Amino acid sequence: METNFFSQIANLNITGDLQLTLSKAAEGNFVVSLLLRNDQCGDDARKLIPPLSLKGSIEELDKGFFENITAPLKTTSGLMLNMEAYLKQVEEARRQSEMEKEKARKEKEEKEKKDKKYKEALKKADELEKEGRYKEAWSKMPSPDNYPEYAEAIRKRKKELSDQFSPNLFDR
Repeated sequence: METNFFSQIANLNITGDLQLTLSKAAEGNFVVSLLLRNDQCGDDARKLIPPLSLKGSIEELDKGFFENITAPLKTTSGLMLNMEAYLKQVEEARRQSEMEKEKARKEKEEKEKKDKKYKEALKKADELEKEGRYKEAWSKMPSPDNYPEYAEAIRKRKKELSDQFSPNLFDR
C-alpha cells in the first residue's frame, strides 16, 4: 500500500515540529491531535497555543484531514514566526535606544566639559584683568571658533581688553 501522507505534510511548508497523536474514541471514531512546536520562537506565549483536534471516523479523517488542518497549521506556524520576528525587533529597538541614550549622555558630558573649560578661561581672564594684566587676560580668553555659541560675547570681551592695553589712536 502506497500513501502520500508524508508528502502532503511536507507540502504544508510549516516551520517547527509537528506532533501527531492518534487515539481511538468510542463508536469506532478516532481523535487526531496535532501540536505544532517551534522552539526557535523565544516567546513563551507559543506554549498557550492549544493542539488542533479532529474527531471522526476513519473515512471522514481520510477525506477531510488535510483540508481541515492546512489553514490552522499555516496560521500557527506564521504566528510563531511573527512572534519571533517581533521579539527580535523589540530587542533591536532596545539596543538602539540604549545606544542613543549613551550617545546623548556622552554629548552632554562633552558639553559640560567644554562649558567648564570656557568658564575657567573667563574666570582666569577676569582675575588677570583685576590685576591690570590686560594682555595676559586677553590671551587667556577662549577662541570664538572653539565656542561658536559664545562667539559674540568672546569678541566683545576681547575688544574691551585690547582697548585697555592698546588704545585706538583714531578715537580722538
